[in-house]
Amino acid sequence: MNLPFLDNWRKRQGGTQGGALAAAVEADPDGVAEMLAECELLRVRAGQQGLELDDTPASLAALDQLPPRWREDPEELPWLGNDAGLYLGTVTVRTVAGAAWEFRPNGQPVVRLSSGREIDVVAAGLDWAVTGSPELSQVYAESAES
Repeated sequence: MNLPFLDNWRKRQGGTQGGALAAAVEADPDGVAEMLAECELLRVRAGQQGLELDDTPASLAALDQLPPRWREDPEELPWLGNDAGLYLGTVTVRTVAGAAWEFRPNGQPVVRLSSGREIDVVAAGLDWAVTGSPELSQVYAESAES
C-alpha cells in the first residue's frame, strides 16, 4: 500500500516503510487505525448508492450486494479495492476479539487474528472489487471463526 503522505515522516524516522508504520502502530495504534478506517472513496461510492458504512459486519454484507459500478472506471478500480480491503480490516479489527493491524516489511497492512492467522485484507478487497469474489462478508466470517 502506498501512503505518500507518510514518505517525509519515514525519512525523518530513518526507517523502512514497514518499520516506520510498525513504530507508528506501537506509538499510536488508535490513530493509525482511524487513518486506515477513512476509506473515503469507498464511503463516497457506497453513499452514492444509498449505503452508509457504519463499520459493522452487516455493512460488509450490504457492500457485497451493491451493483459493481466501480468496475466501469479502470483507473478508480484499484483505489476502490484498496479502500474495500482497508474497510474489511477496520470492521474485523473493531469487531473480532484479538484482531489487530500489523504491517509487513514492505508497508502492506494486514490483520493479525488472535490465532496468529494473518489476513491480507487489501488483496481480498482488490479481488472483491475486480471479480466480486470472495465476498467481503465471507472473508469476515472466516476471520471471525478463527
